[in-house]
Amino acid sequence: MHRVVVLVLENVYPFELGIPARIFGAARGPAGERLYEVITCSLDGGPVTTSADFAIAVEHGIEALETADTLIIPPFVWEPADEEDPLVLQPGLFATLRPGTRVVSICTAAVLLAAAGMLNGRPATTHWQEAERCRRLFPQVRWDADVLFVDDGDVLTSAGVAAGVDLCMHIVRRDHGSAVANRTARHCVVPPWRDGGQAQYIEQPVPGPSTAATAATRAWALQRLERPLPLSELARHAQVSVRTFSRRFRQEVGMSPGDWLIRQRVELARHLLEASDLPIDQIARRAGFGTAASLRQHLHAAIGVSPLAYRRTFRMADGSADQP
Repeated sequence: MHRVVVLVLENVYPFELGIPARIFGAARGPAGERLYEVITCSLDGGPVTTSADFAIAVEHGIEALETADTLIIPPFVWEPADEEDPLVLQPGLFATLRPGTRVVSICTAAVLLAAAGMLNGRPATTHWQEAERCRRLFPQVRWDADVLFVDDGDVLTSAGVAAGVDLCMHIVRRDHGSAVANRTARHCVVPPWRDGGQAQYIEQPVPGPSTAATAATRAWALQRLERPLPLSELARHAQVSVRTFSRRFRQEVGMSPGDWLIRQRVELARHLLEASDLPIDQIARRAGFGTAASLRQHLHAAIGVSPLAYRRTFRMADGSADQP
């Protein structure tokens, strides 16, 4: 069983601390079997203070890191005075990790990885309010404050607070496919994925009550992904000008309508690759990409693999690799 070790540090935020156990604990295989074992450890195996008015009792010490297949670090209170020693990081903290261990940070815990040099030259994210400070302290990291999470293979980072849910759901899907992830999401009453990035949560004026939203048009578009959906048609459905629609869409979703459509089409194609035996060219048409070549290009840009490789991976995961 895949072991997830959660390293909890002093002044941890309780909400984010609970995310890994809740999401990975709910992930089940086809026969209802548990897919992950989640254990929590501290530096000394003793109680840990939280940002709230209670402490957390932890049964495991730092030696648990040696057994981790995935290490997850929730965020902790990081005050401006901590900048000279941003981590509370002890020398060699990650030295006992086995080669190939997947390392994940939630929210501002990315500073731990940055201070340890694990993010040098790599893309990463953190809470948008701390992004500028992170850029100043760790300029060698390619910080992106607009996204909900960054998957850079063996190192993954999430944006603020609830974005840890998005990242853990992504990991479940990456490991076991959309069927398992969807069941996990339903059990936890969370979306399998959220549209957009952090940009939609950055402080901005609240729209007035008369301002039309784009949710209805997005729902309408999701039922028509197989056909061309030019921006002019989306704006016409929303009964606003193209310029107004584009502005409101970006405010609400955090990305352009075109980027959002591509993402939805990629997600539909991934689902069809996993859950059906349809030929690749037919999946491309159903997802709105038109041709297999276009699907191949967009899928590779999104997740780095071809449609055939993606299908083969998840057919092996669910035991149906020999199906056509």
